[in-house]
Amino acid sequence: MAERPLSPHVTVYKWAYTMTLSILHRVTGVALFLALIGLIAWLMAAAAGPSAYARAITTLTSLPAKCLIAIAVLALCFHFCNGLRHLAWDMGLGFERAQARRSALIVIVVALLAGAVCLYLLFGVGGAV
Repeated sequence: MAERPLSPHVTVYKWAYTMTLSILHRVTGVALFLALIGLIAWLMAAAAGPSAYARAITTLTSLPAKCLIAIAVLALCFHFCNGLRHLAWDMGLGFERAQARRSALIVIVVALLAGAVCLYLLFGVGGAV
């Protein structure tokens, strides 16, 4: 049996921030799945009655839970913005190096701004949590 050629490994390529965004897209997808499990647990507590809901709210308003909620919101904003970028690529747009770098920068800026606005509305003065 002849030796099969190996696919180029990550060490062959020069690291670029567009690669980082691609990896972050996958990581935020996993984070959103885990956040969905938390959302389902919250909804189940709401359906279980007032005492279960009160325990859930006590847990969700703790500092560690607020940090996890903030991470989930930022992951959602990034995943959404980068998903739009991927949809543009699916349509054949933005493959040139300069366009890919520009769209990566736009994704980062818009995701951070959207995340900041969402977190302010969620945790700021008069926020829900």
